[in-house]
Amino acid sequence: MPTYDYRCEANGQVVEVSHRMSENMATWGDICERTGMAVGDTPLDSPVQRLATGGNVITSSGSGGGMEMPACNTGGCCAGGMCGLG
Repeated sequence: MPTYDYRCEANGQVVEVSHRMSENMATWGDICERTGMAVGDTPLDSPVQRLATGGNVITSSGSGGGMEMPACNTGGCCAGGMCGLG
């Protein structure tokens, strides 16, 4: 299942969340419910934004996240040239 990075606008936290491509997390409450994280002091309805990190697939051979992607050689295949191709 792909993983996506979400940033909470209220607390600045970036959280990696695994979910189907057809799903979308919209609030801090969605993130906490999906990941089992404690809500803390952040209101449940605080908006989150999915970051343009692509989405990694978690497999039994690796975590699928936390690795920085190298910049694309061309810089033209994606915004910021950070697609990892090249």
